[in-house]
Amino acid sequence: AHTLSGAVLEPRALNELIPDWKEKGAPLNQPALEDKMKLFTKNYAIPLPHPPQMTNTGNYIVSLSNYVKWLGEQAEEAGVEVFPGFAASEILYNEDGSVKGIATNDVGLDKNFQPKEEFERGMEFHAKVTLFAEGCHGSLTKKLVRKFNLRENSDPQTYGIGIKEVWKIDPKKSKPGTVVHALGWPIDNATYGGSFIYHMGDDMLSLGLVIGLDYENPYLSPYKEFQRWKHHPYVKDLLEGGECLSYGARALNEGGLQSIPKLYFPGGALIGCTAGFLNLIKIKGTHTAMKSGMLAAESAYAAITADNYEEDKPIVLEDFEQKVKDSWIWKELNEIRNCRPSFHTPLGNIGGVIYSGIDTILLKGRTPWTFHNTTPDHERLRVATNAQKIDYPKPDGVISFDLLTSVSRTGTNHAENQPVHLRLKDKDIPVERNLKIYDGPEGRFCPAGVYEFVDNEAGPAGSKRLQINSQNCIHCKTCDIKDPSQNIDWTVPEGGGGPQYTYT
Repeated sequence: AHTLSGAVLEPRALNELIPDWKEKGAPLNQPALEDKMKLFTKNYAIPLPHPPQMTNTGNYIVSLSNYVKWLGEQAEEAGVEVFPGFAASEILYNEDGSVKGIATNDVGLDKNFQPKEEFERGMEFHAKVTLFAEGCHGSLTKKLVRKFNLRENSDPQTYGIGIKEVWKIDPKKSKPGTVVHALGWPIDNATYGGSFIYHMGDDMLSLGLVIGLDYENPYLSPYKEFQRWKHHPYVKDLLEGGECLSYGARALNEGGLQSIPKLYFPGGALIGCTAGFLNLIKIKGTHTAMKSGMLAAESAYAAITADNYEEDKPIVLEDFEQKVKDSWIWKELNEIRNCRPSFHTPLGNIGGVIYSGIDTILLKGRTPWTFHNTTPDHERLRVATNAQKIDYPKPDGVISFDLLTSVSRTGTNHAENQPVHLRLKDKDIPVERNLKIYDGPEGRFCPAGVYEFVDNEAGPAGSKRLQINSQNCIHCKTCDIKDPSQNIDWTVPEGGGGPQYTYT
């Protein structure tokens, strides 16, 4: 229900895990048949050569929601207990400081944290090894990184926000198996980003825009950039006569090899996108996430069944990190490690595209140097007085849509009378710092209309306050990443709350 991706799936890890997946009915029905790369100007789509890493022969255009549902069924058939609708909200520790497991949050609390009639205490899950697979910027992973200093020898993570829709289009315009990636308009030369259009089967079209969260202009709205992008003649022609069925957004890791933290700690490990295994040039992370989970499972099983296993001592999966470094995950990420940081030069996107083209096509990462991600995304925002305001066109209700209409297509739902899961460390900072210095970027970087500066009726005339519409939240994590004051703490709401993605 919360899974969101493009997605073109590379089945490499799936082939290793479930070799007979076709016979088992995996929902990989539309093979990728044709790759196109475009440079968008305002009115034209200019063909470009694409890096070999972006060739999708042998891959499949999928709904990741359906794929994950199928994987869950395979796990349950193998004897795995799956607990949908329960959110891990707390890390449990042993007396020696090692991870003991997790606890789910209490449910049935009102907004003041008082029990309601349906109150149920959260549950504790204890394990010798706990693997954290929370996706990009996990709320518990943040705590583990701090407690065990896991980022001591790695760069800060850098992120993007991916915004997408799924449309039912005119059958005459549908080209099942066609994969299109684009650079350029409407993104300016100082902002990292790109777009995708995937022709699925049954006249379905998956399309979206990814913008790097290291953008500098506080007036930039990723959501409105996406709505404007759909009016490019190349995109608009595909959508005219069609119907938008679904909308969603999610942060993604872009830092690559340099930003991967230490992967293990006493009692557990980080796997998948919570560790940051996305291959940015391929624009894929599902295969690497799966492989990391497989390697962690092998390490955990070996540790628990080892002859020298001691019940009273924490398991430390040091060999898991080495397994990752010896695997094709590391080879893939090492090959493209310099591409994303190369965009942080005075030449902006132009310099980054030129360098990345040379590196991916000719050098393939065989360089003696490594560029670094030096600055966290939240520190890159310019003050409002040094930024240019952006005039976005109004949505037409046919190709582009207002924010609340889009949010309604996510199926997001949270019980209204529950504690707000978007917590401010200091309630005065949004107005006293973010509004004064950055002109309130919260209202623009959120792709779900959660944050809104409104008149403060209880304060002086003309004053503002930040209103948090937490019921709109689609769990993208952008606010926790991009808030320039790092004042917003995204925590899990009651289990089962959030977006209910189906086509995505």
